Amino acid sequence: MSKHGESENEYLFKVNLKRRRSIWRTVLLRGDQTLDELHEVIFAAFDRYDEHLYCFYFPKARQGRLASGKPPKEYRSPRGFDRTEVFEIDNRYNAARARLDDLWLKVGQTFEYLFDFGDEWWHEIIVQGIEPSESGGTYPRIVEKRLPSPPQYPESDE
Repeated sequence: MSKHGESENEYLFKVNLKRRRSIWRTVLLRGDQTLDELHEVIFAAFDRYDEHLYCFYFPKARQGRLASGKPPKEYRSPRGFDRTEVFEIDNRYNAARARLDDLWLKVGQTFEYLFDFGDEWWHEIIVQGIEPSESGGTYPRIVEKRLPSPPQYPESDE
């Protein structure tokens, strides 16, 4: 850790839409930032405006079930829409407490992110780089965008 309490690592992620892999973003975060902050920068990078619950899956949701026979680790959104709803989150899998440096990420590793359980916006996230962080700069940040974002709610054909 640096003297300011910030991580000495920065993580470069490529995030693509699973159903439209040609649409992707690269984002950069510090290692002391959380999966919730990764969600927030992806939300902004894909021009979304309406919040929904989300999960990150390690390893990928389908791959994790097939390889080990048990479900993948599921880091969840810390927010529930109805406070009376039973929405207890095991703090080990709370996205707001899961720091990137604590996830043992490796370059080339992939995992999944599901945004909006109703419309199911599935994303594949690839760890493209882990480097010593530069002094200064704003984190998290969007580094690159490829192709326009599809609308969060496509227009119906009615």
